Amino acid sequence: MEDKEFIVLVGPSGCGKSTTLRMIAGLEEISEGKIFIDESVVNDVPPKDRDIAMVFQNYALYPHMSVYENLAFGLKIRKHDKADIDKRVRNAAQILGINEYLERKPKALSGGQRQRVALGRAIVRDPKVFLFDEPLSNLDANLRVQMRTEIARLHKQLQTTMIYVTHDQIEAMSLGDRIVVMKGGIVQQIDSPLDIYHKPANKFVAGFIGSPTMNFIDGTITNTNGLAFRDSTGSLSLPLSPSKKDSLASVANKEVSLGIRPESIYAKSQNDSSHSVTVQLDVTEPVGNEIFLYFKIGKLPEQYVSRIPSDIHPTAGKEIQLFFDTSKLHFFDKTTGNSLL
Repeated sequence: MEDKEFIVLVGPSGCGKSTTLRMIAGLEEISEGKIFIDESVVNDVPPKDRDIAMVFQNYALYPHMSVYENLAFGLKIRKHDKADIDKRVRNAAQILGINEYLERKPKALSGGQRQRVALGRAIVRDPKVFLFDEPLSNLDANLRVQMRTEIARLHKQLQTTMIYVTHDQIEAMSLGDRIVVMKGGIVQQIDSPLDIYHKPANKFVAGFIGSPTMNFIDGTITNTNGLAFRDSTGSLSLPLSPSKKDSLASVANKEVSLGIRPESIYAKSQNDSSHSVTVQLDVTEPVGNEIFLYFKIGKLPEQYVSRIPSDIHPTAGKEIQLFFDTSKLHFFDKTTGNSLL
């Protein structure tokens, strides 16, 4: 990690992201390897001496203390003088906009206000590293959006290193300078949010990031009258765009898994790469400014999804034409799942 970077660890439950965070904090023993902070090995350094502040999903506030006392508690334990404590507490309260709540007890605060106090307890310590363990998971949808914005603003204002754990890909994509995608305790990809989305390293990353999830179709790269993808039932045949041909020439006549994101399947032809496909439209799902189309292709058993503008209104239960953007196809090794591009 670079100094002052915002790194997000994301992955399904049980993938090891919270364990990784706890190892950095010194709350979990590591089985092998070394942890460096500012070029110093901290494997044997107690948690209290690592200059790290951790924010948990359950706020970890003392119910019998006021907001001021909660913010000041860690500083009192570390024997800061009263003037320094007061300065740090009021500065943190000013940053977080909780000045008017300093005399209140946690039970008198909303979920968002409690989370701000939890953030404040970390800020007053002025640590080298902030660790966030799914801090927004207990908040409702609107508050989550507000607090995401708040945390992003804090990172810019404080200019400090932050490591953030979440299972929510929206949080990961909106907050991270870089994202670490994990599965089964193994890092699958470390990259910028845009590269994670547009250049997934493998099929797992491609399917985990994005909502609705990427569509996958198994088939073969054929080389009859030019390279093309054909599924095993003969229901779908897509020519490869010029940008893909060089990368995929070596896997001609081999089984692959094709991936295409819902937004790359159009209701109308958009460009020279748009390839018409006849589909059976099963369900339409309006979601505000978009409509999700759930459909099947020929003899393929799976259901696929497209997202189109809400001003287009196809009728469910009928055959329609959709347009696959062949310049935005992804291809993965059938055995390893690794990207072929």
